[in-house]
Amino acid sequence: MAGDKKQSGGFSGKIGFVLAAAGSAVGLGNLWRFPRCAAVGGGGLYLVIYIVLAFTLGIVMLTTDIAIGRSTKKSPLGAYSSIKKGWGFLGIFSFIVPVIILSYYNVIGGWILKYIVTFVTTGASKAAEDSYFTDFITGYEPILYMGIFLVLNAVIIFLGVNKGIERMSKILMPALLVIIIFIGVYSLFLKHEDADGVMRTGWEGLKVYVVPDFTGLDFPKLMKIIVDAISQIFFSLSVAMGIMITYGSYVKDDVNMNSSVKQIVFFDTLIAFLAGLIIIPTVFTFQGRDGLQTAGPGLVFQALPKIFNAMGPFGIVVGILFFLMITFAALTSSVSIFETITADVMAVTKKSRRLVTILVTIGYFVLSAVICLGYNKLFFNVKLPNGSSGQILDVADYLSNNIMMPLIAFLSSIFIGWVVGPKYVKKEMEKGGVKYRLYGMYYVMIKFIVPVIMLILLLQAFGAFSL
Repeated sequence: MAGDKKQSGGFSGKIGFVLAAAGSAVGLGNLWRFPRCAAVGGGGLYLVIYIVLAFTLGIVMLTTDIAIGRSTKKSPLGAYSSIKKGWGFLGIFSFIVPVIILSYYNVIGGWILKYIVTFVTTGASKAAEDSYFTDFITGYEPILYMGIFLVLNAVIIFLGVNKGIERMSKILMPALLVIIIFIGVYSLFLKHEDADGVMRTGWEGLKVYVVPDFTGLDFPKLMKIIVDAISQIFFSLSVAMGIMITYGSYVKDDVNMNSSVKQIVFFDTLIAFLAGLIIIPTVFTFQGRDGLQTAGPGLVFQALPKIFNAMGPFGIVVGILFFLMITFAALTSSVSIFETITADVMAVTKKSRRLVTILVTIGYFVLSAVICLGYNKLFFNVKLPNGSSGQILDVADYLSNNIMMPLIAFLSSIFIGWVVGPKYVKKEMEKGGVKYRLYGMYYVMIKFIVPVIMLILLLQAFGAFSL
């Protein structure tokens, strides 16, 4: 059957796997979504809720995907059907998600590369202009930078799991951590006096970030904070999209999966927290609480360049390091998506990694170019079921993140919790004589809590209710 081929190659050991999986989990969501959620979600209140959910819900979902991958040693297309006949459709769903995501992730990666070039060649003043970002994405230049970012991914995938993905992760993840810590510490010592004579500092911004704020807290607001935290965990850990199944298939049976999963969640949470340590004090210092309402591309490509420009000459250095940091984060995530697609295509076609990598690269250059043109020749604006609106990129993001991923997580929890049984995962987690001490929590969550949570996210995505 297509997709039933065992995965070849693999990580050399636990460290390589943990760094690669953490690299996949650490993406743009950590850097531009998490800080805003914390800022508008009660600061320390959001952080506490997020950490609790990350080490319960996050661990359960991550464990499920990795256990399926390692037990079957197959890509998502073949993994589910090999466990239970008739469930191959779930593997197809898991294949569709990364196919959609990579099409626009390449585009955003290209935007980041453009800003590095801009900061290096012209400084921060050019990037800080009001129309700079809009003028850039509505032209044809994004196709060039998207192509460069795509080729970087292809080279790493071309080299394989051990020489490509693992080696990249061992270099980029420590580098990412060092840059984040450096800029985070620097942001705490920022000072700025606005036109009204109000002085704000990075330390005051830190308080906004970590001190719980219960102002105006009621049940609807608390529920919104919890749902935002769940959504962030869900998207951040790269679950329900085949990536962790693919990475799990490369893990050796003697690797302690219990500690590995905890370390991946810890590292992902740490990076998200440190990203907030950069962004919230920095934005608060220069723009106050109003600036913290900005999210997504607007924060990274419009608000922050203005702040770096206001820092003076050193702002150029900080800006270059910042965009280098998010390049690393974007690359480690996009490589994991690319690898999942490559593994599935290899399993179906039985072709070599090199040939498949070349074909996938060509295909994605065309597909991602269409996404780029969504702000140019192919521009349109469509209203989405949850009340938001957007162009081609936004529609692709909505379909993958808001619809497909919660649906896959819901079906996967039903599959493991009620069809196969949680003991299937328990057996995998206890290979090598290791006791799965979290099994009680896993059993309750995968059977009862995860299905309910994912159903709520799906209903919200379809506009059944809003928070």
